[in-house]
Amino acid sequence: MVSKRRKSTGTKRRFIGKPNGMIQQRVQAVGPEHFGIIAVDCAKRRSKWMLCDFYGKVFVEPTRVEHNAGALRAMTQHAAEVCKAEGITDSIVAVEMTGIYHKPVYRAFRQARFDTRIVHPFASNHYRQPLHPDEKTDDKDLEAIFHAAVKGYGLATLPVGGVYHSLQAVSRHRHNLVKQRSRLMVQIRRLLHQTMPGFADLYEDDKLFYKSIAMPVALRFSSAKAVRCAGVVGIAKHLKETKVRFQTRTIERIVAWSSTAVEPSELAAIQTRQWQQLNEVRQLLNEQIVAAEQEMAGFLVKTPYVLLLSVTGINVVSAARLAGEAGPIEHYASARAINGRAGLFPSRYQSDEVDHADESLIRQCNRKLRGAATQVAENLIKCHPYYRGLSELWKQQNVDPRDRHCRTANRAMRMVYQLVGGRKVWRGKGVDREYLLAKLQEFHRLHKTPIEQSIRDMNEAFAWLPKSAYADEAKPLAELARKKRRGLTHIGDLMIPLLIRLGIAIEENPKDVESKTSEARSSD
Repeated sequence: MVSKRRKSTGTKRRFIGKPNGMIQQRVQAVGPEHFGIIAVDCAKRRSKWMLCDFYGKVFVEPTRVEHNAGALRAMTQHAAEVCKAEGITDSIVAVEMTGIYHKPVYRAFRQARFDTRIVHPFASNHYRQPLHPDEKTDDKDLEAIFHAAVKGYGLATLPVGGVYHSLQAVSRHRHNLVKQRSRLMVQIRRLLHQTMPGFADLYEDDKLFYKSIAMPVALRFSSAKAVRCAGVVGIAKHLKETKVRFQTRTIERIVAWSSTAVEPSELAAIQTRQWQQLNEVRQLLNEQIVAAEQEMAGFLVKTPYVLLLSVTGINVVSAARLAGEAGPIEHYASARAINGRAGLFPSRYQSDEVDHADESLIRQCNRKLRGAATQVAENLIKCHPYYRGLSELWKQQNVDPRDRHCRTANRAMRMVYQLVGGRKVWRGKGVDREYLLAKLQEFHRLHKTPIEQSIRDMNEAFAWLPKSAYADEAKPLAELARKKRRGLTHIGDLMIPLLIRLGIAIEENPKDVESKTSEARSSD
């Protein structure tokens, strides 16, 4: 039996230009002579703007405006008055993107209730080259910006809430801090090799600064001679005084190195002081990174991206970075839209019979979003059984590692779209999901977050959970609440209202249960 495919009754028409830059219907509604386009060419301290109708008739010649409150306010008022005088009933403002320097002008027109759009420099350059191939001036750039807006390349930006803006700012700040710390660690390792040759080679790259006694020993005994003089007993005594856990065999390995170490540099005293100063900066960066990650968690729980914590391999940092760069999931029609914005597909060169469809990844994309998606893919390959198995299969097929990461990121964004858009938790076959609230609580425990903030974040995250997940999420928290009390205020006592909301009753004295239930109802 041959199945018949039902034909679509509607027709899908295509227009040249970006979908979120189309203005044809608005121009037809009011007429081209009554539709205005304000083109703005921005610079660091001042900008130049002009006002035309859709046909290109100039109402305001190219005018320079300084970037200060009074000049920008006068510009928007003048533009509104000219539109009213010339009978312009509808208009858009096309502002060329210039790093961060276009944002004051962009905000000024937005606050004046103009439909403000962004023109990418590549689009304006594309239209300037055929018009004025050997001449580039601000006036010529304004003409190119105008033509780009007419053709649909003045792109409208969807509104993004303050939570996503804050999350993006904090995640990018944290990313910059991590890169600065990495550069410092390379410098410290290089200087340490000059003063204590071969000492850093006793540890792997990720264990020289963390989860080892390397730095506490090097800070106190800054040369091979000092290590030999202290011996195993002296080093062990110092570590006990500073409350650093150690194993004797590790100290013996350090002492054995000191007996065969080569002579240090002639400038060992100066270089020792230098790397110790750099280490103080590294410790300061560590504190700032921890504080940034705590702040990221506070913003993440206010978005549905917190549901990604139910996936093995996705932690608070990677989920928060993806949420900050992607923005509200409602802005994407499908997962393909996320992959397209991140540029997770190869470029293509085709002309007649020549077709190179498997080139490298496209260059023009949102690099920050691609970095966040790639980080999620790397974590999934490392920790998630399903994606790790896919990566191993592609590895056996001799697939390039970069291609494996790109494929994983494509599949991960489809999974992200389903979970975040559908307000679901992970339900993959054969792979158990992780408990979201318990994972969040463990994150705050490792970061030594105040208990009040931890409970507040967990209550925020609870609002995104589907009711079908309440029972599973309550199990590990109930076990934590039943543990023996420690200190004045135990985290289990603070979580009892949350457990009641999850549908779990805690066995306690009747009076305590009654009082805590009333507190939970009042807090709800």
